[in-house]
Amino acid sequence: MRELLVHLDRSAGRLGAQVQSGLRAAIRSGRLPAGFRMPSTRALAESLGVSRGMVVDAYEQLVAEGYLTSRPGSGTRVTTAYTAPHPAHPADPVPVGPITHDLKPGVPDLAAFPRAAWLAATRHVMATAPHTALGYPGPSGASELRVALADYLGRVRAAEARPEHIVVVDGVAQGLSLVSQALRRLGRDVLAVEDPSSDRQRGIFDTHGLTVAYARTDAEGLDVAALARTGARAVLVTPAHQYPTGVVLSPPRRAALVDWARAHDGLIVEDDYDAEFRYDRDPVGCLQGLAPDRVVHLGSTSKALAPGMRLGWAVLPAPLIERIHDLKTNADLGSAVLPQLTLVRMLATGAYERHLRAMRAHYRARRDAVVEALAEHLPAARVHGVAAGLHLCVELPPGADESATVRRAAALGVRVEPMAALRAFAPGPPALIVGYAGLSPDRLREAVRLLARAVLPAAAHPG
Repeated sequence: MRELLVHLDRSAGRLGAQVQSGLRAAIRSGRLPAGFRMPSTRALAESLGVSRGMVVDAYEQLVAEGYLTSRPGSGTRVTTAYTAPHPAHPADPVPVGPITHDLKPGVPDLAAFPRAAWLAATRHVMATAPHTALGYPGPSGASELRVALADYLGRVRAAEARPEHIVVVDGVAQGLSLVSQALRRLGRDVLAVEDPSSDRQRGIFDTHGLTVAYARTDAEGLDVAALARTGARAVLVTPAHQYPTGVVLSPPRRAALVDWARAHDGLIVEDDYDAEFRYDRDPVGCLQGLAPDRVVHLGSTSKALAPGMRLGWAVLPAPLIERIHDLKTNADLGSAVLPQLTLVRMLATGAYERHLRAMRAHYRARRDAVVEALAEHLPAARVHGVAAGLHLCVELPPGADESATVRRAAALGVRVEPMAALRAFAPGPPALIVGYAGLSPDRLREAVRLLARAVLPAAAHPG
């Protein structure tokens, strides 16, 4: 039985209203997260010492208000549509409807995970792995995976990666955490990042005591001259498909960035974000292949397979190998071995690369659906980053209000991410980040139609 704490003041009476307000406050504060399955009305009534009718009434009221959803067979859940007020505007809640079209960027199609291939590879590993493989893992990762990754990254990303330079990590996030700690211990307390850039990584840098400096990006990617002005001796870049603008770091900027690193004794941290998925452009090699002595290359299977796998890698310059090895040892003694060996099997049989080829076609069809729908329903918008990745940057028409568009879209059941939250100093037009990996082409077309209604008053969008 699921239990739930709701404070009741029995001396104040109106217990039914208290149950409703207590549940409403728990959802608004985030204590009951989106998707949380509520206790049965009987169980909650018993837990709170009130009549079942009071709880039934409370649930029905909160369903009517949009806080809860109730479906036969799945119980009553906290709706995924509820968005808590922004901390800067606590009195300005965002009204939303049920989020039926989630265009959150950075999430692959989880339904497309290659279950059969992964299961076959896992069975092979379980049938053939020696008992010693079940002991404590080496901090740098299974040697078999490091050998396989060195081959794969050399072939596919033009990396200069030797097995002894690779550390297996629990996704790019852990790689960034380990590198942040190493930078701090080396006395490099300032890390430059692209502006705009992902806001999810900033907490990692804050945790490890790094000061973040910002260098603007433009149509060619990171502005290296702006980077030099920050005084930082380390920089994080997403050169294959910049997040969120979708720009690919141009060849001249790549050369300039390597020159900066050599001239300033600098370190480049390369997040190989979205490198696996390209549609309308030639492959672009990784930065690490240009300057293996100056680049930390971070990659993972989070988009190729699923983020829940927590499988990633760091290709390190020689001076950082021992330091990162020690930090990884102290963090967790090494990543889980069985998933590593399963990935080895997937790489050895070609199953991993077959899956990637299939997913490129899969995502390209979804990308095309979004681009075509935007051209039809929102022709005044400018779309960036279409050649690769799993998201688009949609520059709104002149005069559009970015935050109001996000709110109106949510009210229509469409979730999109605003660009403003990802900017530090660099100005720019109102824009939205639109992920397209998780929805079918038909649902994406419907989402764009609704999004167009949200950009300006509905009368301006008869479609």
